[in-house]
Amino acid sequence: MKELKGFQKVELAPGETREVTFTLTPPTWRSNTAAGKWEAEPGAFEVFVGGNSRDVKKAGFRLK
Repeated sequence: MKELKGFQKVELAPGETREVTFTLTPPTWRSNTAAGKWEAEPGAFEVFVGGNSRDVKKAGFRLK
């Protein structure tokens, strides 16, 4: 399952590059669990970053 957890619109001129930083805080990872609670569940997650949903860079992390 994929969920949009944050985004930032950045306008660039042709050929221009820019670094964009996001801070993902603990509330970012909360969702409705199978038990019907709004909480962050531990486990392995992947983060996708890109200009659209197909052309992305991927990284992973584990939430404890």
